[in-house]
Amino acid sequence: MKRHFAVLLMLGMMPWAELHAQAQTATTTFRVTAKVQAVCAITASDLAFGTYTSQSGTPLQGTTILRATCTPGSTYNVGLNEGTSPGSTVNARKMASGANALNYQLYSDASRSTIWGNTVGTDTVTGVGTGLAIDHTVFGAVPAAQTVPAGDYADTITVRIYY
Repeated sequence: MKRHFAVLLMLGMMPWAELHAQAQTATTTFRVTAKVQAVCAITASDLAFGTYTSQSGTPLQGTTILRATCTPGSTYNVGLNEGTSPGSTVNARKMASGANALNYQLYSDASRSTIWGNTVGTDTVTGVGTGLAIDHTVFGAVPAAQTVPAGDYADTITVRIYY
């Protein structure tokens, strides 16, 4: 009987021995990392000045919106090139109709005194990303008293965002 009791006692203690062994632990750690890369996107709407007449004594003005969406905290610059019309420069933009040209300019301020160009640190517009779209207004003007033939004049501006 004693032997039977000893076997039962041993069997009864085995689960406790196992439980006690499982209470021992060892730990370690590992790092979880990711690199968030700055990204930006830019969209633009067309600028339509409307109808121009050389007899008007005031410049024809118009505006359009550029929307920059960048990673929060990312600084960026928005630049506008000279356009695709022959002879255009950032300081002397032209819309073309065949061989004819109609001068115009794009500005970064409502008073139309700061030409919007494409040289970072000089004539671009700066911003800081929020993760949401940020609007930047382009202010345009066609100078008064230009004598040009009737026609449909157009130019294409490339918008570039530097980040």
